[in-house]
Amino acid sequence: MIRRSLQGLRVVLVEPSHPGNIGAAARAMKVMGLRQLVLVKPRFFPDPEATALASGAEDILASAQVCADLDTALQGCHKVYGTSARDRRIHWPVSTAREAAGEILADLGNGDCALLFGRERTGLTNAELDRCQVLVHIPTAEEYHSLNLGQAVQVLAYELHLAALVLRPPQTAPVVREKPAPAEEMEGFYGHLQQVLRCTGFFQPVRETRLMRRLRRLFDRAAPSQNEVNILRGMLTEMTRWATKVDKKDQDSL
Repeated sequence: MIRRSLQGLRVVLVEPSHPGNIGAAARAMKVMGLRQLVLVKPRFFPDPEATALASGAEDILASAQVCADLDTALQGCHKVYGTSARDRRIHWPVSTAREAAGEILADLGNGDCALLFGRERTGLTNAELDRCQVLVHIPTAEEYHSLNLGQAVQVLAYELHLAALVLRPPQTAPVVREKPAPAEEMEGFYGHLQQVLRCTGFFQPVRETRLMRRLRRLFDRAAPSQNEVNILRGMLTEMTRWATKVDKKDQDSL
């Protein structure tokens, strides 16, 4: 039951540099019922140290997906959670590990989700955090904040396992809605939107990155379906076509 409720969750480690952390993450996952480990450009993998630290979770390592980029790692996911310990100038929705566990369990009902962990020393970049709809924060003591990668995976895996244990069927019939569009479709839309807004002159160069980040947050909150994304992109295409016609008409009148 617990494994089934968590089976659509991918634990994604972005550019891990220490193979021991990969093994420790695999062990933390298996003991808490998580199965999908995804590695983005690991420095050393496979590696004997990863196998040694997995200590019984070698099957998680054997089935781990190794990806060359984050796009591949997130393909098919409709919701992405990213772990971060740093304050950000642009506001992201932020949940504690315990809050996020319940949210992830609910989101898995709509399809695959991903939980991102960044590099051991520097975490996730701002560009990678842009791919996340929610940031996850592990509360720590004020005087010392440092958790290594394996420990962070263990904390989140435990909270997810705990949330799955207390999961209860809904008392009322769930609202039927279309599944949110997967990550790769949303990235295509964001690229299309940025291109059209740039052509219209809406962006000021110094503010483009910050405005796109805010627009991402807006559409992430809306969680549009695949069909809705297609409608939005159709609108952008028609706007571009109309603008091209107007521009050509103006040129012909000169």
